[in-house]
Amino acid sequence: MITVSSLTKQYGQRTAVDNLTFDVAGGRVTGFVGPNGAGKSTTMRMMVGLTRPDNGDVRYRGVSYTRMLHPARVVGAVLDARSMHPGRTARNHLAAAAALASIPAGRVEAVLNEVGLDSAADQRTGGFSLGMRQRLALAGALLGEPEVLLLDEPSNGLDPDGIRWLRNSLSAFAENGGTVFVSSHLIAELAMFADDLIVVGAGRLLAAEPVATTLARGESMVSVRTPQAAELRRLLERHALAAEARGDHLSVRSTTTAAVSQIAFDNRIQIIEITETRRSLEEILLDITGASAEFAAA
Repeated sequence: MITVSSLTKQYGQRTAVDNLTFDVAGGRVTGFVGPNGAGKSTTMRMMVGLTRPDNGDVRYRGVSYTRMLHPARVVGAVLDARSMHPGRTARNHLAAAAALASIPAGRVEAVLNEVGLDSAADQRTGGFSLGMRQRLALAGALLGEPEVLLLDEPSNGLDPDGIRWLRNSLSAFAENGGTVFVSSHLIAELAMFADDLIVVGAGRLLAAEPVATTLARGESMVSVRTPQAAELRRLLERHALAAEARGDHLSVRSTTTAAVSQIAFDNRIQIIEITETRRSLEEILLDITGASAEFAAA
């Protein structure tokens, strides 16, 4: 659905985006992740014509955003939830946006209801919390019933119920054939609903792959408690599984509870407790992006 080709942007001597190339598949949720200063916001601004690239381009089904006749019906973008006049009501803000984009006025009530702001429709946005602004910004993105949602940190300011609502809404949008491209620092939350990941660091592409592939990079660890630790350790080593022993506990890397349990069962080894852990998506991404992080704690 989206093709980003050789996208490059420099500010003076600093390269914010460096020859970035990736594709975003339709009907899926793609997470856009990387440390602060990685070039995510600059990239997303270039994707909707707010920043002009020094090189490269972005196309939606082969058409650049700036050449679309009705861009709001193709791409709904939220890059800054504060971009609304504080003196306008939520309804008037959306009515103005609809008029500018030649969108039927009836869509205003529909999207207010969809994002749960119908009861606050006549309140001035200057009194909105950040979470309410996020909902209103998403309502604006949905006005044109777009094929693509382009969202920069949409969960900022949302409470737990709001985050769950957002997750379910974006998943449903993709399930109905839409394309979601969303940046977020809430990796654990993103892992719950994203299908694919685009990982960037220092403006460069570090990974573009399904979330399942990224998670598979994380090594599993099986912890076993057994009164026959020494015997089980020897059996595991015969199966090319290295185990570290500490009393009646064994730690076995790169395997599963099913594999260890089967070896124990076949050899009448008593298992008191067995658990399997795997590195989180957040930990894996920190490894991928660590060398490119602009700001890192000592």
